[in-house]
Amino acid sequence: MAAAGSAAAGGAAEPGMEAEAPGCGEDGSPRGEGCRAAPPGAVSNGSDAESGQELVELRVIWNKNKYDVKFRLDSTGADLKQKIHLLTGLPPAMQKVMFKGLLPEEKTLREIKVTNGAKIMVVGSTINDVLAVNTPKDTTQQEGKAEESKKEPLCRQKQHRKVLDKGKPDDVMPSIKGVQERLPPVPLSGMYNKSGGKVRLTFKLEQDQLWIGTKERTEKLPMASIKNVLSEPIEGHEDYHMMAFQLGPTEASYYWVYWVPNQYVDAIKDTVLGKWQYF
Repeated sequence: MAAAGSAAAGGAAEPGMEAEAPGCGEDGSPRGEGCRAAPPGAVSNGSDAESGQELVELRVIWNKNKYDVKFRLDSTGADLKQKIHLLTGLPPAMQKVMFKGLLPEEKTLREIKVTNGAKIMVVGSTINDVLAVNTPKDTTQQEGKAEESKKEPLCRQKQHRKVLDKGKPDDVMPSIKGVQERLPPVPLSGMYNKSGGKVRLTFKLEQDQLWIGTKERTEKLPMASIKNVLSEPIEGHEDYHMMAFQLGPTEASYYWVYWVPNQYVDAIKDTVLGKWQYF
């Protein structure tokens, strides 16, 4: 039979995946250019007839591309990263895979309660993308650090004192001194902006955007548009930082945020400036 011959020629299925017939979907229509995968949820979460392995249908989203795949529920997050590598060319070490937070590599999809139609968000750059990155952002960052070192501490400057003198906000998020953590799944809130108004930061990784929200409005900024991120501990409250996002070529373009918990400072810089993939 043609189908059997094709399966034999293809060899064993890759980890976590079941070998599929040449059809585009359950109706057996031919695969080929223009043939699209079924939408999430179209395949029920049941046992595979041949292997007895329970499958789940996932939608993997990376760099505005969407991939519909079937995967074994008892496969691990590490297995899924290998599949994502085959789909996107993105090495597992350079992947940030999210499902209700960062996907744990050692746990199975069943253990983290992945269900049919689940969306798996992937952030990261291929090796070629990294090598092709221009250096102006790095140069700007170095220049900003050099300029910053020439001045008195930021928290002593008049423009910042008028905000810091308001004191620590009552609803500021707790800080952990001497610890670095990943960004939480919820927005960072309870902070002040340069006018003393409340501000929150939401990191939309699947859209590669930073949302800066106030009572009046929410600014949705592409992370690539942010040229640099500055930060400095607040004197007397070193477990909190003041932080600036550089949105243009001059200091006037800095968007200042005060009382950022210390444990998230590095994660914010790495996420906005695209450095996390080197970890």
